[in-house]
Amino acid sequence: MIDERLLLQYGATEIKIEKGKHLFHENERATNYYQVKSGKIKMFNLNSEGKMFTQGIFEVGESFGEPPLFDDSPYPACTVAEENSCLYKLPKTKFIKLLKENPDIHFAFTQMLAYRLLYKSMILKEISGYNPEHRILSLIDYMKKEKGVPAHEKYEVSLTRQQIADLTGLRVETVIRSVKTLEKEGSLKLIGHKVYR
Repeated sequence: MIDERLLLQYGATEIKIEKGKHLFHENERATNYYQVKSGKIKMFNLNSEGKMFTQGIFEVGESFGEPPLFDDSPYPACTVAEENSCLYKLPKTKFIKLLKENPDIHFAFTQMLAYRLLYKSMILKEISGYNPEHRILSLIDYMKKEKGVPAHEKYEVSLTRQQIADLTGLRVETVIRSVKTLEKEGSLKLIGHKVYR
């Protein structure tokens, strides 16, 4: 999202986080901007029964956990490294300064936040009113669009069945069954263990 050289110019540091380790927890005070240099970070919430709902999975070049930096609220979710990762960490005051001094980046950042809000709205609608097959297809179509893959081209889903379950509020067993149903209907294609749409 933000050029690495610019982040370093404004005082960002690199931090390493091992697979399975948490960067921050829900309700902790938000003090830094984070952007993935390498690896993969998952943001999630746990309900009272311990069921995980994944808010997002962030890869190289993507940032996460920014909204609380604008209104001094705590983080709304936890994070965990899905693999050994390296992140850029920029203190909140320097991040705000960077945005104020670079209006083009500020505008791009606002667009990205709006896109994420639309995604959250779509997921809430899917979870509250549609069957598992519809939820899965909506998630995959969203990802395909986000990656800029034309509708007519085949898209390889990079998520595991567990990650699809976590992102759609389903059980992994339901995802496995639904993917097989969608393959029989011709909505998805399975090649080996990979899902294509």
